[in-house]
Amino acid sequence: MLDRLPIDDALPDLIAALSAHGRAVLVAPPGAGKTTRVPLALMDRVPGRIVMLEPRRLAARAAAERLAHGLSEPLGQRVGYRIRGESVPGTRIEVVTEGILTRMIQGDPSLDGIGCVIFDEFHERSLNADLGLALVWEARSALREDLALLVMSATLDAEPVAAMLDQAPIIRSEGRAFPVETRWLDRPLPPRSRMVDEAARLVRYAVAETAQTGGTILTFLPGEGEIRRVMAQLGDTGCEVLPLFGALDAKAQRAALSPPGDRRRIVLATAIAETSLTIPEVRVVVDAGQARRARFDPGSGMSRLVTERVSRAEAEQRRGRAGRVAPGICYRMWARVEEGALPAFAPAEIAVADLTGLALELAAWGAAPQDLAFLTPPPDAAMAEARALLTGLGALDNAGRITAHGKALARLPLHPRLAHMLLQAGRGAADLAALLSDRDPLRGAPVDLSLRLAALKDPRGFADRHPYDLHRAALPRIRDEAARLRRLSGGNAGGLSVAQMAALAYPDRIAQRRKGDEPRFVMSGGKGAVLDPTDPLAQQRLLVALDLDGDTREARVRLAAPITESELREVLGDQVRQVRICEWSRRDNRVLAREQERLGAVVLSDRIWSDAPEDAVALAALQGLRLDGLPWTKAAARLRARMRLLPDLGPVDDDSLLADGDWLLPWLGRVRTQSDLRALDLVEPLKARMGWDGQQRLAAEAPAHFVTPLGRKVPIDYDHETPSIELRLQELFGVTRHPVVGGRPLRVSLLSPGGKPVQVTTDLPGFWASSYADVRKDMRGRYPRHPWPEDPTQADPTTRAKPRGT
Repeated sequence: MLDRLPIDDALPDLIAALSAHGRAVLVAPPGAGKTTRVPLALMDRVPGRIVMLEPRRLAARAAAERLAHGLSEPLGQRVGYRIRGESVPGTRIEVVTEGILTRMIQGDPSLDGIGCVIFDEFHERSLNADLGLALVWEARSALREDLALLVMSATLDAEPVAAMLDQAPIIRSEGRAFPVETRWLDRPLPPRSRMVDEAARLVRYAVAETAQTGGTILTFLPGEGEIRRVMAQLGDTGCEVLPLFGALDAKAQRAALSPPGDRRRIVLATAIAETSLTIPEVRVVVDAGQARRARFDPGSGMSRLVTERVSRAEAEQRRGRAGRVAPGICYRMWARVEEGALPAFAPAEIAVADLTGLALELAAWGAAPQDLAFLTPPPDAAMAEARALLTGLGALDNAGRITAHGKALARLPLHPRLAHMLLQAGRGAADLAALLSDRDPLRGAPVDLSLRLAALKDPRGFADRHPYDLHRAALPRIRDEAARLRRLSGGNAGGLSVAQMAALAYPDRIAQRRKGDEPRFVMSGGKGAVLDPTDPLAQQRLLVALDLDGDTREARVRLAAPITESELREVLGDQVRQVRICEWSRRDNRVLAREQERLGAVVLSDRIWSDAPEDAVALAALQGLRLDGLPWTKAAARLRARMRLLPDLGPVDDDSLLADGDWLLPWLGRVRTQSDLRALDLVEPLKARMGWDGQQRLAAEAPAHFVTPLGRKVPIDYDHETPSIELRLQELFGVTRHPVVGGRPLRVSLLSPGGKPVQVTTDLPGFWASSYADVRKDMRGRYPRHPWPEDPTQADPTTRAKPRGT
């Protein structure tokens, strides 16, 4: 007899809901027993096999073992599992990871022989779980109305999922949990505290304080590196200290999941231990409060792992692990006042991850994202970036439809980049594909890819020759994966170097060193990259950057392979484009006309374009004008001021004139330098912009000059609100009507014979009749040789002085 578990009380309602509706959402807290009990309860009530999805390989293997144990039989009879690179067949229940389900349904959309699909731990919201649910729901709606569908979760907001599944019934299990006391730090940690040191200190404190109650201490840390560093600090606690993370080998994983011996046990785990694994005798939880997640930036086209604060839901999941078998204690490595700043839930992976694989799967399914039921729709920007990459790899055509090559990529258990490399390069690329699919087996080593391949080929010899920290446990797993990929590759293209294979996978990350002392690079995709100046590859002209830290401004290269131009042309020659560039260089302040061979943003050859056409030069010069502004001479500025008086001629501010710069192009074809631009006379281009009719209207309504009675042309200044002129007083003798322009009186500055203003007027007849007498009285003594008639309206205009002696 199996021990009774809390989920048992909910099983009758769950079975009834699935029988009546064929779908249900089950919410049960950690430890309720849903993973262990539900498939067994459904086994005799569902025709066909039951497929249960787990988000991680370790959880899938462990769940299958527990289910088989519940049937008192070994794995491989009624219960089996299938994960990447490993499978044990089962006749009635098969536990699989989510990517396996995607392959199953893409190969057989009707899921023939399967009676029920269970999505376990759906609250983790992995990308493959969201995709798998969307595909299964589509298949059920179109092909298999009899297919039972069950979504199970520990902390899920069930209503949105139930609504998405056409108002599926929600079944809840209250679970059974012992009280857990929560303890926080007295105050927030100082900003520069080392998380590893603080975590080790808190674990030691928990060991001492709970020595009487005992029980396993489950400690949550963000990643493998932190786990190993904390382990190194806990060796003298008297406890058995075991790691638990996804990349750990199966034997070490089982050790952490097995019952403890005589010594008290400390398990240092990643988020993998939050819900889906049963770790015996846990009574104490130490939560460092951090989680590591992959974040994708569509702007850079790169993903990076970021360490973030846990969400409140994750913290509660971790806390609950301490109360499964007895009253427990949870130590949180943050102050209580910080709790309100934690996000409510972790982001769904589909919202922050690289969507290249998703885009390929949707293309293979023949659907757009909006055609399927996604709880969180994939972001448009990330999908566009993914489709652009797939098009570049030849997986999609220009219309976004999957190609034969794309279908072949989708069948391989690899990221589309690596699948493309494997199919193009054949068996020789299997080691590289397996290596790039896993974590870096070298720590503290230079970025050169060849070091990793050498370590994979001969670990012992490599360790003897090099001082780098070699992660030996990962190497067997990588070699096994490489062997499997060799079987799937289907051939061998042969003759390709490692760098050429890498270039096939990362055509957008061919990095070319920029000029200068610092090892900065521009990648073919247009983004920047930087290398440590001390790295042996820092002086290389061309690299393939296989791993970067994802910095959106200038990503740091973490793994690379040097490549020659001839190697690059051999594998990516069809992507090299002949480009003619004629543009304004801000650095050189001149037009640069070049003929180049380019692989994206990487310039493979560059020479002068000596016979660049004038229209291309003119467009480049216009760029220079837009950067430096228009060169306004006095004459051009006066013309613009006149044009402002006729609004129908169009706006004449600099921004408007440069935004519509076609009117300038005929005068820019011979411009080459900034000096040429500054020497540009805008008068004729502005006249041409107005056209003949505009020039005639301007001459009539806003003339450039006032013609004096002597026939002399005086420029009219239009820079002020009232058009104005300056001229000697004597030149207007005999004028009895005030000068006007465009129907408005001119502002006239009357000058003395010495050129100094003596009067400003817009009423010349009034001036003659009033103020002139005072001006005459004052000026006669100063300028006796110039005429000062009593009645200026009757005198002849003049600019001359009297002859001497008169």
